[in-house]
Amino acid sequence: MARLILSECCVLTPLRMRGRGGGAIALPAPPHIAAGSRLPAPAAIHREWALRVSAPTRLTSAVEEEDNRIRSHGGEEEAVSPLAANGAAAEAAASDAFDPGAAPPFGLAEIRAAIPKHCWVKDPWRSMSYVLRDVVVVLGLAAAAARIDSWLVWPLYWAAQGTMFWALFVLGHDCGHGSFSSNPKLNSVVGHILHSSILVPYNGWRISHRTHHQNHGHVEKDESWHPLPKRLYNNLDNMTKKLRFTMPFPMLAFPLYLFSRSPGKTGSHFNPSSDLFQPNEKKDVITSTASWLAMVGILAGLTFAMGPLQVLKLYAVPYVLFVMWLDFVTYLHHHGHEDKLPWYRGKEWSYLRGGLTTLDRDYGWINNIHHDIGTHVIHHLFPQIPHYHLVEAVISHPSFLLF
Repeated sequence: MARLILSECCVLTPLRMRGRGGGAIALPAPPHIAAGSRLPAPAAIHREWALRVSAPTRLTSAVEEEDNRIRSHGGEEEAVSPLAANGAAAEAAASDAFDPGAAPPFGLAEIRAAIPKHCWVKDPWRSMSYVLRDVVVVLGLAAAAARIDSWLVWPLYWAAQGTMFWALFVLGHDCGHGSFSSNPKLNSVVGHILHSSILVPYNGWRISHRTHHQNHGHVEKDESWHPLPKRLYNNLDNMTKKLRFTMPFPMLAFPLYLFSRSPGKTGSHFNPSSDLFQPNEKKDVITSTASWLAMVGILAGLTFAMGPLQVLKLYAVPYVLFVMWLDFVTYLHHHGHEDKLPWYRGKEWSYLRGGLTTLDRDYGWINNIHHDIGTHVIHHLFPQIPHYHLVEAVISHPSFLLF
């Protein structure tokens, strides 16, 4: 995470894609497939391609492989006959013939067709029940912490409330995608309330997030957390490098991103004239910026009424933890660490290929709190699916079990 740089001349072509540990990965059969039986041919193709693309892979350069081979023989190259070398190369090609630049052997329509129809249904009452649940928890935590007012309790409150702020963000995120309900006005009202309450400009972020979904996996066009061309990285000032690419500062990057976007991009989520937005979106941006300013005004009033220390304890510290949650989770969903995911440019990129290079992450018991946002691959492919149907949409077909 500290150094996300991609050389301008490197398009993954000199690299070989391998599964973790370099070997095959055995996976259990889906629960609805009998033991010992074979998957249908299309499902097997989906599983193999999903394994190679959506699972983290290690990128090993040809030079690194050659160095490893020489070291394994005591620093001396082993003499190999041309015939043996050709045979070994053919065997390796047969066992590791995956081409990350090749188009998937299936289409988006095939995946869509495998998802049960009811998974696409948006129930506004059910969506609102999650909003009510989260708001009640947020207010209850704040009331309890303020009443107890003990330094033994405050750290526990900060961790819990910061996580709940993140849960509110995810629900507002669903409003932005239109997966909250089929009513655009309801989505907008709820989205503005939820996001403004945690100092996120709803429409400004919604539009830039749409750009991210439409271009994920594209080196130049993705909106955030994308590798930088080496030339661009070298031209950044030292302060920007420090804040954007050196831990722990990237864990606090979201507010900076809202005001100035990512390195190499210009514009602000608050400015209706920013190149982030189309001319017909200016009114939407003005509305969300005004809502954000209204929340700032509310916080200023609370500071005057309750004192700055109380607002710091009740709101500011949880807000910082929410930002850390957001940066942490969004990074994990779009990058490996030691194991990397492919990035594309030009004609190699497609919406399907970009969506398949996101990652699912299991957060244990927190999955339910932050509305299954860890089920991320199917969300990237079909952001219209409500969060409460994501898990079912994944397990509904063997092709998704790798995601």
